[in-house]
Amino acid sequence: MQSSSDSNTFKLDQRVHSTNDPRRVGTVKYMGPVKGHPGTWVGVDWDIGEAKHDGSLNGIRYFEARSQLSGSFVRTQNLTAGISFIEALYIRYRDQPTQEDEDEMYVLSASNRRVSVQLVGKEKIQDKLSRLEELTGASLSYLGVSNPGSPNEISRIVPNLKELDLTGNLLSEWKDVGTICEQLPSLVALNLSNNSMSHEIVGLPQLKRIRILVLNNTGIKWTQIEVLKDLLPVIEELHLMGNGINAIQTASSSIVHGFDSLRLLNLEENCIAEWNEILKLSQLRSLEELHLNKNNLNHIFYPDHDTINKMVGGDESHDQSCIPFQNLRCLLLGGNDIEDLASVDSLNSFPKLIDIRLSENPIADPGRGGIPRFVLVARLARVEILNGSEVSTRERKESEIRYVRLVMSKLHGNPDEIKQHPRFVELKNFLGIEDERPSVGTTGPQKMASGLLSVTLKSVAASIGEKPPLTKKLPAATTIGKLKILCETFFKLRSTRPKLFLQEEGSPLPILLDDEMATLMDVGIGNDSTVLVDEESYGVQGIYTSNLLGMFVLRPQESCKA
Repeated sequence: MQSSSDSNTFKLDQRVHSTNDPRRVGTVKYMGPVKGHPGTWVGVDWDIGEAKHDGSLNGIRYFEARSQLSGSFVRTQNLTAGISFIEALYIRYRDQPTQEDEDEMYVLSASNRRVSVQLVGKEKIQDKLSRLEELTGASLSYLGVSNPGSPNEISRIVPNLKELDLTGNLLSEWKDVGTICEQLPSLVALNLSNNSMSHEIVGLPQLKRIRILVLNNTGIKWTQIEVLKDLLPVIEELHLMGNGINAIQTASSSIVHGFDSLRLLNLEENCIAEWNEILKLSQLRSLEELHLNKNNLNHIFYPDHDTINKMVGGDESHDQSCIPFQNLRCLLLGGNDIEDLASVDSLNSFPKLIDIRLSENPIADPGRGGIPRFVLVARLARVEILNGSEVSTRERKESEIRYVRLVMSKLHGNPDEIKQHPRFVELKNFLGIEDERPSVGTTGPQKMASGLLSVTLKSVAASIGEKPPLTKKLPAATTIGKLKILCETFFKLRSTRPKLFLQEEGSPLPILLDDEMATLMDVGIGNDSTVLVDEESYGVQGIYTSNLLGMFVLRPQESCKA
């Protein structure tokens, strides 16, 4: 790539990258002298920090950087303003690998020696890729593409391109994107992630064939999406991760209209805190997947007609017959701040919802006062995939039985508890589970135990060594504290206290059982459950660590999210 050697080739707010590293991308914020340093300098605000300052040096402010360590001054010869689309295409698909590239292709032997690797059929692959007119997919990520190049050159060289990845380049003007797309009549998928796109969408024609558009980390807001939607008549997937979006700002209505073909909308890793913002998407008729992982949501609900009518006000374009989220099948809510059961129960009101993610929310984390997987399965009547794991017929039945028995154990002496369990009566009747009958002892009426549970205890502690699992019959009212004492006896633990984990079907990680007053029934241990027995250990500062699967490790230098 050719580097720029004259400051006149740069302009303010231009995208540039380091001459020796096309992945180090930034924006020009200053050009001129720097006191105490001869010559002309370019002040760059780098996308990824790890620079030197915030745009000021020795008490003099030259420009405003995004963070305290994202700015630096660079000589012009160490920056490049980028290359054309076709130049990048030739670099990626026509240039022969250098000897340096060949030397980098190796594996390490058992004696830690480099063994060169030769790709079988490499010549055939290179020959096929070099026939650019046959390419249907191209990845030009992080090559410094800043412009389309000469008119009609793209259509002549790659006329059959259907999928194009332009991640991490120097594009910022929408008219340049339009020029590229107009020359690719077969293009259906376009990835512009990590390009800092202009907030002014001008010169962009209607993209009549684009079905998948990825705009992750481009700085785009929903106000620009409102402009884009009229230019994307057949869009099916729209990815908007990491753009700092905190509101769905519509142009003339409180409800988002259009997007007649939109099937998947990805808003992960944004800053949306209010569920009312998401409700503005409820009238998108074709929407099947809505990705909201890692936002700031703390409560969700299904809107009734009054809520929708209040939102639309006097909007005459609103269709009263449209059911909110009528075709939504997948809702990903992982990594938010949801902590109430009402939010979980409201998911049953979505007409076609079967794929749900709630992991990394307080409500789904028993260690933070949440509920275990089996309770989630039982409360969610139609869920078929929970947190990425399929809910089998067997898991559903066992979860619902365990859930009903758990609720029954809590109802004794606390009849109001039933208000917290809207599916309890339905499940109890469906499963044919009878009420527990009181027995009379020498001290008067007593509650019957919920029976004996067959529990498998499996050691995973290093100090215990290889021991076969133990299956024990235990009363459902046994506390976790009592079970720990029993495990000390069963596995002959003397110098260390056991740490217990519940291994649940469908859960990728076991659940820590740390409430010693809770009963087996309280924490979801049912018949044929497996409890993993680990051991506690203490570091130099007395901080607990666990050997189990390398989990729950908290080192002194690390911090935890509250």
